[in-house]
Amino acid sequence: MYKGKKVIAVLPAYNAALTLEKTYREIPFDLVDEVILCDDASKDNTSALAKEIGIQHVIVHEQNKGYGGNQKSLYNKALELGGDIVIMLHPDYQYTPKLIPAMVNIIGDELYPVVLGSRILGKGALAGGMPLYKYIANRFLTLTQNLLIRYKLSEYHTGYRAFSREVLEGINYNANSDDFVFDNEMLSQIIYHGFHIAEVTCPTKYFEEASSINFQRSAKYGLGVLRVSVSHFFHKLGMGGSAIYQKP
Repeated sequence: MYKGKKVIAVLPAYNAALTLEKTYREIPFDLVDEVILCDDASKDNTSALAKEIGIQHVIVHEQNKGYGGNQKSLYNKALELGGDIVIMLHPDYQYTPKLIPAMVNIIGDELYPVVLGSRILGKGALAGGMPLYKYIANRFLTLTQNLLIRYKLSEYHTGYRAFSREVLEGINYNANSDDFVFDNEMLSQIIYHGFHIAEVTCPTKYFEEASSINFQRSAKYGLGVLRVSVSHFFHKLGMGGSAIYQKP
């Protein structure tokens, strides 16, 4: 708990057995009340390991629903359990759980309802192993998005995020894609509905066991990001028809 607010960490997992326990052991349980893991039809023993190390709530998808589909299950369960502050933490140890206290404090003290862990703030992205083509794509897409969405973030593509209950209940995330562009649609919804976003500097870690999409999937994601940004732009002009901007 933080000032009477229930804190839940949600872990979208796919073949995360090699890094799950290391990630879980670094979660600050003096703040985090419950952990939910969703195993998206992994081919390894992710779900069995999650139960073995003591994760309270383990959701198992019998068929792979995609990164976005995984998050939908997690956020729905977190709201069902009464979560007031919900942190999405990847179990591949690419993002450090040691930033959870800072993210919880920002939301719990009602400074901002959304916090992103940015790999771009500071100068650590390339030094931390981010591939050059991903760094360049990140910078290009972020510039384009800031112009079209009329907001200012250092990056829209981090997977380390924390939300207040008000935000999760105030956007229609269940209408979003089940693929990787889900993350971007969610930020577009948050900005569209007037929620403000804070960013904290997050160390960048790329290593063999960390999950990462290949060039082809990255290109598909990039095109999806541009589509979302254009849709957001026209919606703000009253010329859009996408269901994702409707209230849930």
